[in-house]
Amino acid sequence: MKTKEIYLIRHGETDYNRKGIVQGSGVDTDLNDLGRSQAQAFFEKYQHIPFKKVYTSVLKRAIQSVSGFLSLGLPHEKYAGLNEISWGHREGQRITPEEDAYYHSVLAAWADGEDYLRIDGGESPADVQARQKPVIDTIISRPEEDVILVCMHGRAIRILLSLLAETPLRDMDQYEHTNLCLYKLEYDGKKFTIVAHNDIQHLHKLTHLMH
Repeated sequence: MKTKEIYLIRHGETDYNRKGIVQGSGVDTDLNDLGRSQAQAFFEKYQHIPFKKVYTSVLKRAIQSVSGFLSLGLPHEKYAGLNEISWGHREGQRITPEEDAYYHSVLAAWADGEDYLRIDGGESPADVQARQKPVIDTIISRPEEDVILVCMHGRAIRILLSLLAETPLRDMDQYEHTNLCLYKLEYDGKKFTIVAHNDIQHLHKLTHLMH
């Protein structure tokens, strides 16, 4: 028996996404035109869902991605615990070949199980999971909120899904994501089950804009 449904989405596209500039938790960018179109397309597909509450990070790109739902008057709570991972000194920088090599060396270390390794000046996956857990505990403690919408960020979603599905952080890259994708989860009071992975059916009409 499911006691809670969670619709978990990644924010829509920003110009930094398009240009390959590192965002992270320290860069508070706005959605671009495509990102706003993605948010509107998701809203049009799912506005009929009886969401009891909307949860987001504190970053503008996440809040803007659910603006349609907020315009309906749905209750909204934002938590820094849902922010993107801090990429440290690299935030706001365009990725050079040297930076890319370092970044991939860190990803490789995480995949080898070194989930306490922090990127220079930033956070580790274990750090992020530790700040996500109190938010999830709060959400679980509210059984009356049986259907909720959560909007956050790519790497943070991978880390959160590892927590909820009880899979090792070393395997977090199995949780692929694109801008304004949907992961749907069901909670039965004891465990979470992922019932939709990286779903972008709602974006199909935007295909011509996304290339």
